[in-house]
Amino acid sequence: MNDLSRTRLLLVGCGKMGGAMLRGWLARSMAAANVVVVEPTVEALGDLANRGIAHMTTPGAIPGSFAPEIVVLAVKPQFLDEAIDHYARYAGPTTLFLSIAAGKTIAYFQRHLGSQAVIVRAMPNTPAAIGRGISVAVAHPLVTPVQHDLAETLLSACGEVAWVEDEGLIDPVTALSGGGPAYVFLLIEAMAEAGRKAGLPADLAMRLARHTVSGAGELAHLSPESAAQLRQNVTSPKGTTLEALKILMAPDGIQQLFDRAIAAATRRSRELAN
Repeated sequence: MNDLSRTRLLLVGCGKMGGAMLRGWLARSMAAANVVVVEPTVEALGDLANRGIAHMTTPGAIPGSFAPEIVVLAVKPQFLDEAIDHYARYAGPTTLFLSIAAGKTIAYFQRHLGSQAVIVRAMPNTPAAIGRGISVAVAHPLVTPVQHDLAETLLSACGEVAWVEDEGLIDPVTALSGGGPAYVFLLIEAMAEAGRKAGLPADLAMRLARHTVSGAGELAHLSPESAAQLRQNVTSPKGTTLEALKILMAPDGIQQLFDRAIAAATRRSRELAN
């Protein structure tokens, strides 16, 4: 993998995801002196404001002498239209554009940056903040092996990385893993509320739900067994868990809800492309 200590990086957008990724890169030996961040307010940088990073409030303030090897676009997709054209000056074979904007296709970036723009489109998720995210990426044919390796290095600083050749798969990826942490947090809320309704004190119900979900997630992460097998390991014949699973696994249960939810998010990701 690439040595990040010499990589010149321009980060456009330093919100929750952009900031989480930057912290991961700095922890992987990226030199703060080689990083320029474009973010309208210094408050958005939080603790990163004191790390020696060059902060610009507008793209016009970027020093003309700065020649990034990679431009990371971490702007929310609804704001990208007004930002993207400012960075067309960097488009060319020596600069990689890495976008994490949901719904914005490689064709979109070529329209705004030019046909010679070198682009990797990726979808990370928020556990990147603790180095436990997963990103799925697709590369434009102009991406060189060295640039592909650079993108892999940057994304892997925040967790696991998977690559696909079909860009169309990024939309269901966005729906499943991109939004997935929100579904898990909702599960915690729902479990805690159900526990409260069953008679538990609210604070204890939330504590039980949080630790149960995080512990089960860690077990799924570390165990070689399938998710189905792990579920079966908890389910005793004629036991209490089985009674709950009869509800959750009924024809109108959780699978149908997730099918509809992922389909809706996938549709929205495709709509964002327009």
